[in-house]
Amino acid sequence: MKKLTLIRHAKSSWDDPSLNDFDRPLNKRGERDLPAMAKRVREFGLVPDYLLTSGAVRALTTARAVADALQLEPGQVKVEPELYACSSRELLQQLQRQSDRWRHLMVVGHNPGLENLACYLTDERLAKFPTAAVLHLHLHITRWTDLAESCGSVELFDYPKLHR
Repeated sequence: MKKLTLIRHAKSSWDDPSLNDFDRPLNKRGERDLPAMAKRVREFGLVPDYLLTSGAVRALTTARAVADALQLEPGQVKVEPELYACSSRELLQQLQRQSDRWRHLMVVGHNPGLENLACYLTDERLAKFPTAAVLHLHLHITRWTDLAESCGSVELFDYPKLHR
């Protein structure tokens, strides 16, 4: 069986209208929520074999904080430019290409791709997939190429507002 953890980047800033969307940093709320979220990921024991992240500043900042909290080695983290602004279908295809040696993959990315992928894989409709949310899935597959509709079940869904 495989495991997949989907993490939406922490809340980003819109303060500088001259910045390209790709370059937007975290805002104050994102900076506040991120350490606690990374700590909870560690406490939940969600240590992946491999972490894939979008290269957008807000996703990369989130991924680095999680990787640090989990004490991942540099070789366990890969920036995938295709994860920025990708659809759930593109995300699915990216995951289907992963090595079967990875039992647990973690993806740090963006909506609506993450939310739509989660719905596709679990056949469950999330009320929403807020910033800094963590969704951990148990997948009823043995190979990543078998990733398909309704092959997973939700094991954990956590986000900052649950802790306020």
